[in-house]
Amino acid sequence: MGELHAINEAINKRAGRKLLPSIAVSVTLIAAVWGLLAYFRFGIAVLVAVAVSLAIKELAHAFKSTDTYVSYRSLLLSSIGLSAAAWFGGIRALAVGVAIAMALILIGLLRKGPQGFTRSASASVFSLVYLPFLMSFAILLARPSAGFGNVMTLIILTACNDTFGYVVGVLMGKHPIAPHISPKKSWEGLIGSLIFTVIGGYLAFNYLLDINGWIGAAVGLLAVVTATTGDLIESSLKRDFAIKDMSNLLPGHGGMMDRLDSLVLTAPALWLVLELVKRYS
Repeated sequence: MGELHAINEAINKRAGRKLLPSIAVSVTLIAAVWGLLAYFRFGIAVLVAVAVSLAIKELAHAFKSTDTYVSYRSLLLSSIGLSAAAWFGGIRALAVGVAIAMALILIGLLRKGPQGFTRSASASVFSLVYLPFLMSFAILLARPSAGFGNVMTLIILTACNDTFGYVVGVLMGKHPIAPHISPKKSWEGLIGSLIFTVIGGYLAFNYLLDINGWIGAAVGLLAVVTATTGDLIESSLKRDFAIKDMSNLLPGHGGMMDRLDSLVLTAPALWLVLELVKRYS
């Protein structure tokens, strides 16, 4: 028992996170998504809205620490509105919704006067696009009759990227990709992500979506790029804010933003690929 504890502590130190709580949270979240997809698909829209609302709160608090005003209430209402627009109206309603939300947020900032307006407006628009808009593509994936396979494919792609990048990075990682942004992320881990996400994409497309597995393999390669980039973007934000995690909401993961970072770019990328396949196949 003592040896297992020592091994676990060594892994935690090398990875920068507690391994067992991280696994427990991931399994719980995946089980919740699977249950909603199987029995109450509209619940995915609710789950995304809740997750984005929590992440928005973390981001607004982080901006506040740098004396940048961001209206959490406005962004919260925008998150709920965009989630509803994506589910009930699809991509066109989402596009109209984000335009309306952006206009209303900027109009609301006028009440604060010109001092710091550019900084607040930039932070607010970034927050709106980065979280509510991009994460709404996960709702668009869940919306059609093939929603179960679509969202589970998204989960498989991001899980393969994150899990095997983490495992290979812990066991073999020696060469950081971006030491000034995310020193724990290594080229060795990226290769692990690449191999297993390509495999995961092939299997998911072949057996879940009934689409040529080689398209899935190519999407797996794309997902490594989007998920890794999303991770680095969030790491850059934390470095800029001078914080380790956005919050301690999720044991082993940090905040909700730390959990969504791989999804924000991967969800729209997967949605776009599936739309192209549907149109041209």
